[in-house]
Amino acid sequence: MGAELRRPIVLIGPMGAGKTSVGRRVAKALTIPFVDTDRVIVERHGAIADLFREHGEQHFREIERGVVAESLAEGATVVSLGGGAVLDASTRILLSDVHVVLLTVTPEAVANRIAGHDRPLLHHDGLAAWTSIAESRAPLYAELADLTLDTSHRPLSHVVDDIVAWVGTERA
Repeated sequence: MGAELRRPIVLIGPMGAGKTSVGRRVAKALTIPFVDTDRVIVERHGAIADLFREHGEQHFREIERGVVAESLAEGATVVSLGGGAVLDASTRILLSDVHVVLLTVTPEAVANRIAGHDRPLLHHDGLAAWTSIAESRAPLYAELADLTLDTSHRPLSHVVDDIVAWVGTERA
């Protein structure tokens, strides 16, 4: 099935929405590669929290943009972006010709998902910070999304099935 997919599938959304978990499963279902851009950045440059602390967010976004561009150039693949990747105008341009799926989640559902994680933008205020960040990015997410699915209370398998079915109709 992977050879039939002409454009990458990109998962966007707030921290804790399930982009990596869903992305892995969609890639497996479609028998195509999966790339988690945050994981690639960590493998090449070290912890994201350290990059933020030592070099600042702008430097991180530049690295992220390069990894996104490289990942999309691979063709038929599923790519999971970090929650803030959409803040970079050049990254948003890269998403103009791909299948963009927005995964959303409510603050109540995400609370347990983000607990105990080292997320640089949540060091102060935790869930309140997550809510503020998610709300501020929501217009960008909505503008980019071709398909929006909420992961708050649905089994991930249903979200995956919806994406696979949607991509199948998009290929026609």
